[in-house]
Amino acid sequence: MSRNTGTALTRRRTYAIVVVAALVVGAALAPVAVERTSGPDGRIAVVSVDGYISTQSVGAVQEDLREARENESIRAVVLKVDSPGGSAAASEQLYMAVQRTAREMTVVASVQSTGASGAYYGMLPAENIYVTPASIVGSVGVRGSAPAPVPSSQIRSGPDKASTTADQRRAQIETLKRAFVGSVMKHRGDDLSISRTEVAHAKVYTGARAVDNGMADRIGSLQDAVHEAAQKEGLDDYEVVRKEPPTRLGILTVGAQANGTVVVDQSPVGYDGVRAPTFLMVYGTVQQEDEVIGNVSN
Repeated sequence: MSRNTGTALTRRRTYAIVVVAALVVGAALAPVAVERTSGPDGRIAVVSVDGYISTQSVGAVQEDLREARENESIRAVVLKVDSPGGSAAASEQLYMAVQRTAREMTVVASVQSTGASGAYYGMLPAENIYVTPASIVGSVGVRGSAPAPVPSSQIRSGPDKASTTADQRRAQIETLKRAFVGSVMKHRGDDLSISRTEVAHAKVYTGARAVDNGMADRIGSLQDAVHEAAQKEGLDDYEVVRKEPPTRLGILTVGAQANGTVVVDQSPVGYDGVRAPTFLMVYGTVQQEDEVIGNVSN
């Protein structure tokens, strides 16, 4: 065998070994490549804001939003809202949690039947608010009970201890109202066809009317809101993760009667004799407003 012939055979064998090695490596990597390209581009989290807004219910929503922010696979959040509002303090906490989430990802709101008062406040940072034609939204305002006189038999360490005048209570409510109205104007001022004064009248609107005057953005379903959130994040293929509201087994029981009245039942562990002001951002009549909101008798 000549030297040239031997060299040619060696080259063929080397080439054959390289080809086989390439096939083996390709076969090993192929499953990984298929797995990475066959999954969804990202996930949309649907977070429920359901029922009366209290510290307890908002705590669950805050946790859902925190998990969405920390999960790299979740690219957007859709708020599924069906609430008449509730505690002013809890509504503000909801607003701040939604606002923080909206800074990091797309947030779209979808009102089912009601998104009023504190619930409306909470979803203001959303990029768009979807409603149905018959949804109820609005009721931008605050209310609280009139202060009760301090019993003459009560001994206090100072004249202002555990006492509030009607003027002071009115000023407190006015401060909360300005914050609420100011947030509406901040987030929706460019879209509103009604004035700040009209917003402060605390009217409620049907979904169709709300879209017309700028209190909401579009008529559509929850699926429409999810689709828009996906589009804003550039997701052609996505998975929907639903965060359902927790079972209401806490100390606060709230129900809706047939006449639309919101009933707040007293906590079994309330502090008898302790009175603290309660400010409400809620649409509807609350029975026993001087009962427990959270865990303190009012």
